[in-house]
Amino acid sequence: MTEVLNPLNLRGIEFIEYASPDSDFMADAFYGFGFSKTKKFKGRDIDYFNQNDIHFFLNNEQAGFSKEFAKSHGPAICSMGWRVEDADFAFEQAVARGAKSAENVDKKLPYPAIFGIGDSLIYFIEKFGAKGSIYEDDCEDIAEPVLVKDKGFKAVDHLTNNVYQGTMEHWANFYKNIFGFTDIRYFDIKGEKSALVSYALQSPCGTFCIPINEGKGQSNNQIDEYLDEYNGPGVQHLAFISDDLLGSLDQLDKGIIDTLNIVPEYYDDVFDRIPWVKEDQQRIRDHQVLVDSQKENSYLLQIFTKNIFGPIFIEMIQRVDDQGFGEGNFTALFKSIELNQIERGVL
Repeated sequence: MTEVLNPLNLRGIEFIEYASPDSDFMADAFYGFGFSKTKKFKGRDIDYFNQNDIHFFLNNEQAGFSKEFAKSHGPAICSMGWRVEDADFAFEQAVARGAKSAENVDKKLPYPAIFGIGDSLIYFIEKFGAKGSIYEDDCEDIAEPVLVKDKGFKAVDHLTNNVYQGTMEHWANFYKNIFGFTDIRYFDIKGEKSALVSYALQSPCGTFCIPINEGKGQSNNQIDEYLDEYNGPGVQHLAFISDDLLGSLDQLDKGIIDTLNIVPEYYDDVFDRIPWVKEDQQRIRDHQVLVDSQKENSYLLQIFTKNIFGPIFIEMIQRVDDQGFGEGNFTALFKSIELNQIERGVL
């Protein structure tokens, strides 16, 4: 077995930072997914939302990097915090391996950072687990917390990047050469009217994946539509993992979270192909959940929201001994996204 190199001693995702011209809507969406707002960053107008091991910052500062990022992109994921053993070491190694330093940027979080996809930031966070918590040390309780019932989402399973045609390999090399990510899948996906190609990369710590998409052919494919609306490359979607996806979906705030409509014929044969699914088939149909399997007695359940933060959407996923990405669903999913594009007049 080939040894996986981890030159920065990466250990996982610590937080996702959002910025938006309409932060009230973004906060309401977080509540709808089951996130509570309990703290804010000391001395900053940055709210902290949490559900299990998913941590969000919503940056409401009126100046600085995040504000300018939102001006350029609209509702956006402007940065991420990644767990490392030693933040200064990781930063120095990243820069030595070709990353662009963000130390002179007017950022509002006090951690070493480099530029990532689409000039977003990647912070290096060394305080986690047994070493403590940045939320305990660097944040303070708010007077009126908004406590929301947990919807069962445990962690970020993966996050997907969209990039311009011809640049997918450049960004794959960014993650591979600086962090030690490795290729685990390559996809070439065709719908009725458009197409895309995708690399899936796994982090050297094995805790999360980053698929990278670029469109093929005509410019109104779903990837190029994202790039036009977002004004550049960036995070297309986050995937939240649940141990009981149907139970999580039962609790979602459907008034603010709308999921994709799946073509009805999808369910004609899916349970013939994957008969070992334990969940109730009618509930799966009712929620329009997709089902896939890499091998017998393993499967995953997945569902996607419509665009919720500008062109960014959310995937919700449950894995039963299956580490795939729903490859068997790509055609049905692609058709569903095209159907949504047709409904919106894009295709």
